[in-house]
Amino acid sequence: MRKRIVLLSIIVAGIVGAAAFGWVTIRRGFSARDNPSAMEAYVAKTARKLSIPASERDAKNPFAPAAEVLSEARTHFADHCASCHGNDGSGKTEIGRNLYPKAPDMRLQETQNLTDGEIYYIIHNGIRLSGMPAWGTEEKDEDSWKLVAFIRHLPRVTPGELKEMEQLNPKTDSERAEERDEERFLNEGKSPHLNGNRHH
Repeated sequence: MRKRIVLLSIIVAGIVGAAAFGWVTIRRGFSARDNPSAMEAYVAKTARKLSIPASERDAKNPFAPAAEVLSEARTHFADHCASCHGNDGSGKTEIGRNLYPKAPDMRLQETQNLTDGEIYYIIHNGIRLSGMPAWGTEEKDEDSWKLVAFIRHLPRVTPGELKEMEQLNPKTDSERAEERDEERFLNEGKSPHLNGNRHH
């Protein structure tokens, strides 16, 4: 009987706590501009960890971080991942800063301490209730494993690599038009007519 009362008390306390949390959340709103609370972050990380099967979590990257592997992954990252994560992995992009939760800084220990298998699983399967989509094919894919090697390299990415990646980032039609206009302006600026060498 006593165990039943304790159990009932715990259930009631949980319901009251959830109701209070819900009420505070509704009063504050559901803005994606907020940062997740400590409780939300803890629940999300725990759910992510539990959702990755042990066999996947302990998987080792079949690709060594050789120059060719990193080059391929850098190209792939610049074209597919940098819109949210930034070329440097900081997450400081317009999209990355406005996601809920925000895109993580993958150079930091929170990401770097994940196993290769965990990083692969997140890339390959995405994370529900976040902005992280699933990438690659349903089968195992080499590109995602190569991205794991590049993510490990992010804390040491060089300015030269970042410059190379800028050329590979996707561009909108307006960005391409702006680049053409700038190129046209610069080329016209070299015209002899604009340099005072006009002949009459």
